[in-house]
Amino acid sequence: MGKGGSVSDGVLKKIILSYTYVAIWIFLSFTVIVYNKYILDKKMYNWPFPISLTMIHMSFCASLAFLLIRVFRLVDPVSISRDLYLSSVLPIGALYSLSLWLSNSAYIYLSVSFIQMLKALMPVAVYSIGVMLKKDHYKNDTMLNMLSISLGVAVAAYGEARFDTWGVLLQLGAVAFEATRLVMIQILLTSKGISLNPITSLYYVAPCCLLFLSVPWLFVEYPVLKEVSSFRFDFVIFGTNSLCAFALNLAVFLLVGKTSALTMNVAGVVKDWLLIAFSWSVIKDTVTPINLFGYGLAFLGVGYYNHAKLKAMKAKEAQKKVAQGGDGGDEEAGRLLEEREGDGSGKRNEQQNKD
Repeated sequence: MGKGGSVSDGVLKKIILSYTYVAIWIFLSFTVIVYNKYILDKKMYNWPFPISLTMIHMSFCASLAFLLIRVFRLVDPVSISRDLYLSSVLPIGALYSLSLWLSNSAYIYLSVSFIQMLKALMPVAVYSIGVMLKKDHYKNDTMLNMLSISLGVAVAAYGEARFDTWGVLLQLGAVAFEATRLVMIQILLTSKGISLNPITSLYYVAPCCLLFLSVPWLFVEYPVLKEVSSFRFDFVIFGTNSLCAFALNLAVFLLVGKTSALTMNVAGVVKDWLLIAFSWSVIKDTVTPINLFGYGLAFLGVGYYNHAKLKAMKAKEAQKKVAQGGDGGDEEAGRLLEEREGDGSGKRNEQQNKD
């Protein structure tokens, strides 16, 4: 009886911890998105410089990662050769910088709620790019699912009260670059057996982002900032904003590492609905019935996509256990497979500070 009670207590503790990880990630992701919107929106803090904001994030994250790895030695470094850095990390950093730049820029033109609706296209982008790069197999039923998601987003866009063509193009570009980055991570890093946690990822990727972002910054934003003589760097605003972005990276690692990438995808759906409700009730963005109907269609499509991924993951995990005689070591292999499969839904990263 006592043994049964201890098992029940252990299961209950695991459930509570899982919900805690989900709550932390939702809170931080929610905070970063709303905070970035507040800083960039001309009607709020009125600092419409998305490249500069992204570079501040990257500088903060790179510096903190360097301190944790090289100075305080709280995180073990991952050895990466020069050739691997140039062939894998550098292009991933370039894609990441473009994704962050464009997604942050979209907050100047679009509402928080509509941006979350457009982000539902991430599975479509990941699957399409995966098929083009021969990382995924084309299936008629999956493509039909992708078309249903696209249709839902199109209906939501049709009903958008503050539709801005340039803002939509920026967000779609951000989705495309982020989807390409996810596929490239699978091709270039996971295929070579390299695993990077958020600290080591920022240690290697953040300097790349700074390098690539410095080029458009010099031509697009630096001349304007130089003319704004009244601007003073607000350490409280930008410091806390960057700290939230860094904390979000840690929350992503904690959530996926302690639960699964699929759990994060489901939590992302909850976060999107909360953001839409917040955007409508607090920020006073207009959310039309057509918006909600279209996003509802896309939401059902994304839900079915995640369900199909879960079934496929469980089937493959079962096959591995049968092939290896049900060895307990398959648990780790199943987790790795689940994370790779789950990455395709694109709900993680918003990650990260791009939100």
